[in-house]
Amino acid sequence: MNLVDGRTPPPKQIAAAVIGNALEWYDFVVYGFFASVLAQAFFPSEDDAAALLLALASFGAGFCTRPLGGLFFGFYADRKGRKAALQLIMFVMTAAVAAIAFAPTYAAIGVFAPLLVVVGRLLQGFATGGEFASSTAFLIEVAPAGRRGLYGSFQMIGQGLSILFGTLAGILVASVFSPDALREWAWRLPFFAGLLIGPVGVYIRRNLDETPAFHASPQVGAAIGAFLDLVRRRGDRLLACFAATVGATISFYVILVYMPTYGKTEMGLSLAQSFIAQAPGLLVLIALTPLIGAVSDAFGRRPLLVASNVLLLLCVYPLFVWLQTERSLLALIVAQTVFCVILSGLFGALSTALAEQFPTHVRTAGLAIAYNVAVMIFGGFAPFIVAWLISFLATPVAPAFYLMFGAVVGLLGVAGLRERHKEALC
Repeated sequence: MNLVDGRTPPPKQIAAAVIGNALEWYDFVVYGFFASVLAQAFFPSEDDAAALLLALASFGAGFCTRPLGGLFFGFYADRKGRKAALQLIMFVMTAAVAAIAFAPTYAAIGVFAPLLVVVGRLLQGFATGGEFASSTAFLIEVAPAGRRGLYGSFQMIGQGLSILFGTLAGILVASVFSPDALREWAWRLPFFAGLLIGPVGVYIRRNLDETPAFHASPQVGAAIGAFLDLVRRRGDRLLACFAATVGATISFYVILVYMPTYGKTEMGLSLAQSFIAQAPGLLVLIALTPLIGAVSDAFGRRPLLVASNVLLLLCVYPLFVWLQTERSLLALIVAQTVFCVILSGLFGALSTALAEQFPTHVRTAGLAIAYNVAVMIFGGFAPFIVAWLISFLATPVAPAFYLMFGAVVGLLGVAGLRERHKEALC
């Protein structure tokens, strides 16, 4: 498995990174899927909208620790190795999921219940802050020459699988159990399933081999000094990656995480129907993402990223208007599938494009800083922001405005990225 001689790494190495990544993100996003149920269990209020906003705010709280986790695990991965960081992330995420899965409800212990949930979310955010950068760095560093786009896209396949797993879990519990049972205890089942992240994830990642690029790179010094050097010498790279991430992260958390809640609260569908509408689009997204990654190896990352952001900017408002006109399960399925086709262009090329902006000895740290700050500000609170916009503007098409804003910022960021698909990693 040598980056220099171009041999293909064993499939188990790629599977270990992708499957572990999927388990990691499953536990993080499943909270967003069940926000409307968790609102009743942990944030009771006479106003259903206020309770939902509190639940979504706690979802966003998990992103406040993302940059801290990104800094810690980013420099840890650049000093100790990608494998060591990916294993440690698994242990932290397991503790976080357990805190939420076993948390007593508000009816049992009062105000301490939402506090436990928030603590669990903060730990989840800390762990997930290191996941994207560490796994992306690993994947592109083991990729054979000329195939970094394909291998980097596997990172987003892991995220797509996590959303699909969460969606299937949502369909199962929402279809099998009554609304009362779902509210009282059945919501815990997807979280209990997520506790498999501990033994399964650690077992999978202990079989990883460290990347040749890491072994060949110079060791960075103290984390503080490396951080200051990164900001001083590569501040323009950090800024461009930050802006490029904005559009993608808004799209991810509005279209893939918030939409099941949107289908229930704004379209009058059942929770089970909202989850069902998600599945076809996710399958399309998972299938197209590696194809886009491979195309980016031939034609570059930037053309695909520009085209995807432009399509999102042009299509999102008409689609939301159409959803409110039709207000049906079929309409939501069609809209989500169209959204996922567009998102595949972003997800297939973005992670590799971002990672290529930094040299190996600060790649994970640079990627983690730019990515996680963007996700914290614009992605984590996206469900909260769009729910607030719907209430404030008194229109259910309000999510389109936030998505359009993200596409514009994303275009500005992509314009600042350097095209390096034909260059060797440094």
